[in-house]
Amino acid sequence: MRIAIVRRALGASFSMDVYADGLVGGLRQVRPHWDVVEIIPSFLEYQGSALSRVGKYYRRYGQFPRQVRRHTDVDLFHIVDHSDGHLCYTLGRAQRPVVVTCHDLINYIQPENISTQTRAPLVSTWIWRYAVQGIALADHIIAVSDHTAKDVMATFAVEPTRVTTAHNGVDPAFRPLPPAAVAAARSRYQLAPDTLCLLNVGSNHPRKNLVAVLKALAVLHQQGLPVHLLKAGADFTADQKTYLQQQNLTDCVTYVGKPEQAELVKLYNAADILVAPSLYEGFGITPAEAMACGTPVVVANATALPEVVGSAGLLVPPEDIGAIAAAIRQLHEQPDTYQHLVKAGCDRAQRFTWAAHAEHAALLYENLVKPH
Repeated sequence: MRIAIVRRALGASFSMDVYADGLVGGLRQVRPHWDVVEIIPSFLEYQGSALSRVGKYYRRYGQFPRQVRRHTDVDLFHIVDHSDGHLCYTLGRAQRPVVVTCHDLINYIQPENISTQTRAPLVSTWIWRYAVQGIALADHIIAVSDHTAKDVMATFAVEPTRVTTAHNGVDPAFRPLPPAAVAAARSRYQLAPDTLCLLNVGSNHPRKNLVAVLKALAVLHQQGLPVHLLKAGADFTADQKTYLQQQNLTDCVTYVGKPEQAELVKLYNAADILVAPSLYEGFGITPAEAMACGTPVVVANATALPEVVGSAGLLVPPEDIGAIAAAIRQLHEQPDTYQHLVKAGCDRAQRFTWAAHAEHAALLYENLVKPH
């Protein structure tokens, strides 16, 4: 079988690169005799002048669909990102099955999120919604969680028989490191042995609820805990930096930038607890990665996070600052609970593999391509 994996433009989305790499690697593992072709846009994503943005829209919504349709020698197309759902309008006429992976519908359900990330919110929102609506034309939709699957069916009235849940995988590189490597990582970030190190990884989008992490940090600091927060991914906003100054927390936080995978593994291991009280997650890869590294997690009891974490972490109401602080303090003061979650997290993370994700996809491809 010859499968075309339709990727995003280079530099468009780090998370979509991780997903596409995981899917392709998984397929080559579980179906080594298949021919997996990767279709990558022949342009770079670029955000600059108004003219360049117009050019970006033309390349993405005009040029790229034509580039994809030229691949007439494949049995099936798999679009790795629902944001490229507009390709379904074109590929539906290619007389080959089309599969799309939907990661979340937060920007569709809450379109105000787009308006905070673009200079042309009305145009961007309309075009993005038009593109995502295209996934309803796909022969099948892979959702990365049951929560996202429910959103897809409710939002686009897609029948359940056309939606399959296949959880994301975690790269095997995310694993517990030897004690010496952990000590070296903590030393690099100037963490004393008795410091309670919290970690938050990801963007600074409002749905990530970083403000709740900072407020919980303030509570713990006022209670006298030797606590320190490492922030990876997007930097703090100007308002958040002001809050840190007002609460005398500037010495209790370190922004570590956007680390490569090897450094991120060290960060997970150096931290004592990952704190991720997101208001909305289509899956929640950072808790899965943290658990794989043996780092207990405190996450929101909202959207897909309970599905990912299960009983292997502490679930809290995302807007209850007291509950977030109490959960962190519980792990700090109850070593038996802490060690139980270390083991439970490692065990649970083992179910999230790219091979398992690819096996779901491969079975789906076989069902769609086989003669009827």
